[in-house]
Amino acid sequence: MRYVVVTGGVISGLGKGITTSSIARILKARGVPLTVVKIDPYLNVDAGTMNPYQHGEVFVLDDGTEVDLDLGNYERFLGESLPGNHNLTTGKVYRTVIEKERRGDYLGNTVQIIPHVTGEVKHMLREAAQHAQAELTLVEVGGTVGDIESMPFLEALRELQ
Repeated sequence: MRYVVVTGGVISGLGKGITTSSIARILKARGVPLTVVKIDPYLNVDAGTMNPYQHGEVFVLDDGTEVDLDLGNYERFLGESLPGNHNLTTGKVYRTVIEKERRGDYLGNTVQIIPHVTGEVKHMLREAAQHAQAELTLVEVGGTVGDIESMPFLEALRELQ
C-alpha cells in the first residue's frame, strides 16, 4: 500500500481539499486504483454538531455519516461514494481506543498515544484502503501542521513509511 499525504502550512483553509481532489482525479484518470481519506484532528466524533460558521458546511455521506465538506468534493471529483470510515477524527480514534481498553484488548497495558492511538490511526487508514481495494491512498490532514491536535496523526503517518 502506498500513501500520498497532503498537509498545509501554518494557515488553515489553503485549498488542501481541492488539491487532494484534483490529484485523485488525475491519478484515477491514469488508471491508478485509489481512495481518499480525510483526517480532521478535532475531538468531535463527526462534523454533525459543529457550528457551520466556525467549521463550514457539513456533508452527509450515503451511509449517513456527517463529515467535512472536503469529502463531498472527493466524491464529486472521483464520481463515487465514500463510506464514513474515510473520515478520521481525533474523537473517533480516541473513542475506539477507549472502547478497546475497556474490553481488555490491550491486556492491561498502560494505554498511550504511542503506540496505541497511532496504531489505531494506522489500522483505520489500512482498513479504509483495503475496503476500497486501493493501491494508493491519498490522505489529507486538515487544520494546520503546527496544531498539537494533529501530532498523533502526523506521527502515525510517519510510522507508515
